[in-house]
Amino acid sequence: MKPATINEKITIAKDLHGRWGEVLRTDPCISAQLKELSARVEASSSLCLLSGVARACRLCDREEGGSCCGAGIEDRYTPELLLINLMLGVTLPESRNSAKSCHFWGEHGCGQSARDILCVNYLCTRLQKTIAREKLLELQEANGLEMELLFILHDRIRKFVRQKNI
Repeated sequence: MKPATINEKITIAKDLHGRWGEVLRTDPCISAQLKELSARVEASSSLCLLSGVARACRLCDREEGGSCCGAGIEDRYTPELLLINLMLGVTLPESRNSAKSCHFWGEHGCGQSARDILCVNYLCTRLQKTIAREKLLELQEANGLEMELLFILHDRIRKFVRQKNI
């Protein structure tokens, strides 16, 4: 049976982390991919700050009554994606910060390192029109590298979990 709520997914991810986190973390390939993913997330985050995207999203959320990170976006997250976040040292929140926002949206933006593809890739029309084209292209290139590795790692962990019949 598929978990229905984000809290159920978080519970499953924590259970998987407790049972298999160390085994997964000590796998040489997964360990290397986690390290590389962390670097790619950092690169994307830095470009998000430098390009002005992070500031624009923060202002939209605080001053204009909402952001693209609205309630329900968290439904896209799988237990395996949440497990990746736990292996990256992220703390999964027990409750949502705001009823109108994603479960993972916090005081300083998204609290996840490994984010759903939509969360990484989406840029609203306003951002596309206001951020310099060169900066957007650079950000999209970095986001593409992040998403590519996340897809590979997510798939590897999903196969591991299925193999263990968890």
